[in-house]
Amino acid sequence: MTDPVQDLPRAWGGAVGTGLLRSAPEDFQVIENLGVEASGAGEHVLLKIRKRNLNTLEVATHIARLANVRARDISYAGLKDRVAVATQTFSVHLPGKEAPDWSRLEGENLRVLEAQRHHRKLRRGSLQGNTFRLVIRGFSADSGLLEECLLRIARHGVPNYFGSQRFGREGGNLRHARDLFAGKVKRVRRDKRSIWLSAARSWLFNKVLAARVAADSWNRLLPGDVMQLAGGRGQFMAGTDDPALASRLERQQVHVTGPLCGRPGRSLRPAAAAAALEQQVLQQEQDWIEGLRRFGLEEDRRALGLAVNGLEWQQKNDVLELRFSLPGGAYATAVVRELLL
Repeated sequence: MTDPVQDLPRAWGGAVGTGLLRSAPEDFQVIENLGVEASGAGEHVLLKIRKRNLNTLEVATHIARLANVRARDISYAGLKDRVAVATQTFSVHLPGKEAPDWSRLEGENLRVLEAQRHHRKLRRGSLQGNTFRLVIRGFSADSGLLEECLLRIARHGVPNYFGSQRFGREGGNLRHARDLFAGKVKRVRRDKRSIWLSAARSWLFNKVLAARVAADSWNRLLPGDVMQLAGGRGQFMAGTDDPALASRLERQQVHVTGPLCGRPGRSLRPAAAAAALEQQVLQQEQDWIEGLRRFGLEEDRRALGLAVNGLEWQQKNDVLELRFSLPGGAYATAVVRELLL
């Protein structure tokens, strides 16, 4: 299977240039913004780490071994890429235990920046967002087209695609999910199964989003759309002929949503034209949807649009540097793919 993201449609008229991201880990830097401060007391330790060429699960394993705790006693707000320099926080459950010497974790690719007690564990998704500094080398583009595209991104955002990282190398997580749904995999570790299931419904979401990008409706209202408040999870049904809502959507105060498939739950469902579009896209994918339901995933919604906050750029010769912030769960590569072939 090729990269499941490669051929997805772009929002702003196609890529404007060529170049290479991640020539080295230092060219992809991300700092996690949790939005909480350690309370200074409690059963958990918040451990702020700077990692290089390590993925989040590898770091969690190192922490568990040093602290002599189970893997499930280590928590984090989100996964971070391996080929990157990433700063993120882990929580370690140490009730009534002395903390180990955290400096023993340190090496060429890992530094411990802070270690403080806290009264609760970190939960997946419980972060305000991430700040990125990306360097694209060997960059070549028409300067006018580049400026126009970046200004559009700064003002209107980009489609909120799940990135290639979600699907594994050459879409391997999707192959595993297909085998899981077909009953070819009988026993699998819980963390791996979770990754495969997430990849499956992310792929379905991307298919719906791609259809709306192609129809130029990813950031425009359709009758029956479910909306989501920017920076939150609050959802509501779009009214008909509501100019105030259209204005809020234009200013990215709210976003149109697409489906995270699973079994029916408390999440709102679209109606009218929005529902018809989703049904048309997903009607050939019922085996995948049924698989997600069998494994207990519950329906949810995700914003189709992604606001790119504080976007700044600088080009010097053939090096383009980008700086911006994204909300939690969003992918920096969704921004870069609007620029690069």
